Amino acid sequence: MTGSQRTRLSHQLRAARPGARLSPGARSAIAVGFVLTLAFLPSCALVRGPALPAAREHEMEVWATAYNSLADQTDGRPDVTAFGTRLEPGMRVVAVSSDLYDLGLKQGARLQIEGLPGEWRVADRMNSRWKKKIDIYMGTDVGAARQWGARKVTIRWRDP
Repeated sequence: MTGSQRTRLSHQLRAARPGARLSPGARSAIAVGFVLTLAFLPSCALVRGPALPAAREHEMEVWATAYNSLADQTDGRPDVTAFGTRLEPGMRVVAVSSDLYDLGLKQGARLQIEGLPGEWRVADRMNSRWKKKIDIYMGTDVGAARQWGARKVTIRWRDP
């Protein structure tokens, strides 16, 4: 569209009254403008709002022990965590100390544990006397828990 065509179209649009007929060129220009507005509106900062900060990554060295869902290792119901999660052998879940909970390792948070494959989830909370500590769930395999023992590991997680 040339400059003179845009000027003519602009005059037509200003002169148009409600109910007035527009030329086919004016209708096409309005349709194109509408489509372009819809296409670029989502990228407008006023529509999207402020950009969210990137999720921060955390890394910390902690003591890691292992536990099983057995009556002699827990209070009352060995298959239910402090958060109410029902434990089943094979689940990759951990309990965290209160200080780690306060740092963002809340229920459902995902983390990696040095020396163990895959991703683990926070599903339990430890007694408040523990600091910088995780307890890794190992189902009913007492031998695996004993073999793990207690060791220092590095854990990594991101803010939700």
